[in-house]
Amino acid sequence: MDDMLSLVEPLIPTLRRYARGLLRDVEAADDTVQDCLEKVVANWHRRRNDDPRTWMFAILHNLAINRLRQKTRRGYAVPIEDMPEATNAIAATQEETIYGKEVLLAIERLPPDHRSVILLISVEDLSYAEAAKVLGIPAGTVMSRLSRAREQLRAILESPRANVIAGQPQLRIVK
Repeated sequence: MDDMLSLVEPLIPTLRRYARGLLRDVEAADDTVQDCLEKVVANWHRRRNDDPRTWMFAILHNLAINRLRQKTRRGYAVPIEDMPEATNAIAATQEETIYGKEVLLAIERLPPDHRSVILLISVEDLSYAEAAKVLGIPAGTVMSRLSRAREQLRAILESPRANVIAGQPQLRIVK
């Protein structure tokens, strides 16, 4: 343990500097260095050489790249207090409410394997790989199920029965 501390501790400032250069965000960089150090401690016995410097930088680099990719996928978080009033949610129109109910009913009509893929990818914003891991299937299977699920959903929503919720006809826009 003392050996690990003596090798890792002097590298922390350089790791922080590298993370800050990559991420350009002090808090995110510090979090990434913390994650890196956790991985180093947990996997210390797995390192392949006597010089932990390159190994630690590789771990940090991979964590930083993953964080950047995640940030581009999810967008930037803004505290709600800083949001302009104009961007606050507005009530849905009657047509939007009806369409939302139709979509929910159409999703319920999908087979369970298609429904789970649609919900994980489209609603929960998981990547194909993450959804594959959750469902325990290959990523290619996730992609093909998602494609078929979207086709089925489109067909259900375009059919005349999709406009009926609980047996009652819904309003539609006539122009």
